[in-house]
Amino acid sequence: MDIDPRRLRILHEVARRGGVMRAAEALYLTPSAVSQQLAQLEREVGLALIDRSQRSVSLTPAGRVLAGYAERVEEELLEARRELTRFTERLAGPVRIAAFPTVITHMLVPAMRHLAARHPKITPVIHEIYGQPALQELRMGAMDVLITEQDMSLPGLSQPSLSARLLYVDEYRIVLPPDQPDPGSVPELLRLPWVAGVPNQASGQALERLAGLHGVEPRRVHVIAEFGPTLALVAAGHGVAIVPALALLDVPEGEVRVSEVRDVGARRLDAVTRVSRTRSGEPDPVQAVVIGAIEEATAALETSLSGRLHSAPALSAPSTASGAGAPSASSASSAAGAAEPGRP
Repeated sequence: MDIDPRRLRILHEVARRGGVMRAAEALYLTPSAVSQQLAQLEREVGLALIDRSQRSVSLTPAGRVLAGYAERVEEELLEARRELTRFTERLAGPVRIAAFPTVITHMLVPAMRHLAARHPKITPVIHEIYGQPALQELRMGAMDVLITEQDMSLPGLSQPSLSARLLYVDEYRIVLPPDQPDPGSVPELLRLPWVAGVPNQASGQALERLAGLHGVEPRRVHVIAEFGPTLALVAAGHGVAIVPALALLDVPEGEVRVSEVRDVGARRLDAVTRVSRTRSGEPDPVQAVVIGAIEEATAALETSLSGRLHSAPALSAPSTASGAGAPSASSASSAAGAAEPGRP
């Protein structure tokens, strides 16, 4: 029995993606090509691996057994690449990063400049994807590094298969239309119309926390996922919103009013990677270099913003109140080192 490991990878992808179509998308193949490779693999092993009696494709018992071995082969090949990279000290190849707009703009783009100058053979590939879909892509190996956000008040995700490193603590700001007076207190702000964040995202979690803390149910007139449309609605007078300080960097001066209220919490940004299940258990050295470049870009961002934050007047335009309120480089490093593997 001669099994082509390239076809094992296709079977592995079909198993974890749950079908030929999704596997084809992940492998950048046509569904027809995936089906042909699976049929050839069945001829090689002399067994049916795919149950074609149903409308949806599923694996036979033999297919599930072989897919389990295919996963181990994939892990061993990944471990081999890690070992060879350490041995040769050559850092090269693509690194797929899942992130969201504020991080892409203010952290990943500067990090890519650092990488291009120091490690030109490393190729960052950025995908704008976040939340549970991004976490699933990371677990399945379609992404290498995931940047996550979460309200600081919530417990971190604890998964033995994942490792996380704190990148940034991004303080929230409450923003109002430019001509609207600032009530100056959280309870009064909560009674205004809101452009609310999506419940499972950090700004939505922050509003829910503040509402519970002060016993006021906010009137959510709009629910928006992205900060650009959120700030546009606020600027046009359609409500107030919670946004992280990083999001204010993209707002023209005077377009929104930043409330004098400051004690509304923060979101944490983490870099999450998979933990090797084979010998070393260590992070991929190429991924480690990429995360290091992101940390360096974040430290530079923190330095450039800290002075502007502390010198800003109580009521100001975004350009003078756009500091992220992140911890110092030393405290961020300490907090990151305190994060246990699998706890973002």
